[in-house]
Amino acid sequence: MTPFESSFPRFSRALFTALCVFIAACDDSDESTSTPIAEARAQATGTQATIEGYVSVQPGAFASALGDEGFALQDATSGVYVKMEQKQSFNLGSRVRVTGTLDEQNKLRILKANPEDVELLSGSQTVSAKTVTTGAVNESVEGQIIKVTGDVTQTFQDDSPYGYKLYVNDGSGEVQVFVHVSAGFDASGLQALKLGDTLTVVGLAAQYETTYEVAPRSPGDLTVAP
Repeated sequence: MTPFESSFPRFSRALFTALCVFIAACDDSDESTSTPIAEARAQATGTQATIEGYVSVQPGAFASALGDEGFALQDATSGVYVKMEQKQSFNLGSRVRVTGTLDEQNKLRILKANPEDVELLSGSQTVSAKTVTTGAVNESVEGQIIKVTGDVTQTFQDDSPYGYKLYVNDGSGEVQVFVHVSAGFDASGLQALKLGDTLTVVGLAAQYETTYEVAPRSPGDLTVAP
């Protein structure tokens, strides 16, 4: 007999056991069987996975090109874009658990999910950008928030209604910066950029077919050196 059980002598053992089961069921401690995102990304397409992380791209930011209202999540191991038709109300840094099906969209690794499979958890955390060279934007960082700095090597290209393109290089290799129309940028400001201007870009390391790119989430993610 445990000390807790002995303190309630009128409880039968069966009732005590039932009470313990009830307490365990009501425990909302946020413990889960979530799979680390890096491990989930490596699983076969069509596999169902439950992941947990912090929102690194706000819902709907990339709707113009990806055709949905999804968002991205990142944990200590990696990140992934969550494809979803209905826009969610949480913000950058929210802690979220999602169950969905692994898939690819134009070679970009995604997790397809429905609203009922998304759980907003307690706590929040800003996802810090990982600094990488322009030539190192590849599969190893896809799905993560990264920061690159380089000189403009190809100026504004209009790919609307999806987005706008330009290219930067820090000497290690050229990378595409894809600015989604839905991310709230002023096209005229991008058109004013000149060859040789030095840009720092924070955004999601993404992929479209064979091209890797950095996709800023809002105008504040792109700064021009004075």
